[in-house]
Amino acid sequence: MNDWINNKLLPPIMKFVNTKAITALKNGMLVSLPFIMVGSIFLLLSAFPWAPIANWMNATGLTPYWTQAYNASFGVLAIFAVVGIAYNWVSAEGYEPLPAGMTALVSFFLVMRPTTAVMNGTKTVISATQAPTMLGGFIDRTWLGGQGMIAAIIIGLLTGWIYTWFIKNHITIKLPDQVPPAVSESFVALIPAFVIITGWLIVYILFDATAHTTMTQWIYQTIQTPLQGMTDSFGGVLIISLLIPFFWFFGVHGAVIVSGIMTPILTANSLQNAGIMKLHHVVTAANGGHIFVQSLLDQFGTVTGSGMTIGLVFFMAFFAKSVQMKSIGRLSFLPGIFNINEPVLFGVPVVMNPILLLPFMFMPAISMGATYWLIKLGVLPYMYGVTIPWTTPPIISGLLVGGWKMMIWQAIVLVLSFFVYWPFARKQDQILYGQEQAAADKEAHTKEAEAAATTEHATD
Repeated sequence: MNDWINNKLLPPIMKFVNTKAITALKNGMLVSLPFIMVGSIFLLLSAFPWAPIANWMNATGLTPYWTQAYNASFGVLAIFAVVGIAYNWVSAEGYEPLPAGMTALVSFFLVMRPTTAVMNGTKTVISATQAPTMLGGFIDRTWLGGQGMIAAIIIGLLTGWIYTWFIKNHITIKLPDQVPPAVSESFVALIPAFVIITGWLIVYILFDATAHTTMTQWIYQTIQTPLQGMTDSFGGVLIISLLIPFFWFFGVHGAVIVSGIMTPILTANSLQNAGIMKLHHVVTAANGGHIFVQSLLDQFGTVTGSGMTIGLVFFMAFFAKSVQMKSIGRLSFLPGIFNINEPVLFGVPVVMNPILLLPFMFMPAISMGATYWLIKLGVLPYMYGVTIPWTTPPIISGLLVGGWKMMIWQAIVLVLSFFVYWPFARKQDQILYGQEQAAADKEAHTKEAEAAATTEHATD
């Protein structure tokens, strides 16, 4: 099975993960990470989960300022995505990437138009059907966040690919070497930018003339919404929770592989929850909340590292008899608190170790699956949609993403991980302890034999 996995299954998967499109998508989405975290802070402030503080900030007029900062960061992530994806595609090919990123941004603005009704309290001033004609000079922020994410990804990838094709085939304006590089690069981008923008203009015209909508709206309704629905299910949660440790078992970074594909969808889910939290100060199923957001994976699937190995680390540090497990456990305890567990994965090892395969794979599935159902049944609240640094220690992270109930549940899950790992870790420890004792006995016998030989030689 190991040969089949390594020779048949993993090569095509790794080939797919390392394609230009997936690499540009993964690296392009990373561009938005700092702004997601900054925006998350202002989201928590603008929709503070504790009423006394929230009421005080509303009374003092601070909340609108927090909302302004949220709208300018977390609320426009699709812009960061479309620029970052095109930029990283062209950069990886070795060309000047900034003009490609700007071309993608212009294209993204080009294919959308205002679609959101203008309200004055509960009164509609301009309806959604009137918005395209009456608000022609405005950019609708609705499509700059989660709802425009898939359109941004498609535009970023196609723009990066087409732009690179023009540069590779020298279909550009070449100025003399005496011209300053900044001026020269702008002229290099002129022809590909013109062709790409014209192409997206044709797309906009076709959607407007035939479907009376925009490409962004059509993608959201026919592609993005079904994708979000498919992932936002128990089956989606279960598959993702199992895939990450499955790849890690064979020494492949499962979180990187899965996040390269899932991050855009989970980010869109998170953005939608964040928008709901900002408007209603609570996220529920009734107002369109999503259960499977990035925080569910980060705080209940890979918290303390892929496989949720903190229970294994705790056993090794305080209960193991073998020197190998005890020393690795003590060295790995602090990194595990900050969600770093490579010392455990390769030191015990967990990678390619059939004894620890079951708890390593099923602990995240138990954690994420149980959390999914507790949220769905109303025992736990929906997560706010905030994104926090991946090194944030557990318990604190649970509080930030879902409040005190989520914090307590996260603590329970981490305690549970000890009991899930315990019988398997104990067996691994017994094997290693037996090997260490056998090696120690062999060394002792060798020393005794050498001493006896030395004594006999001295006597002679």
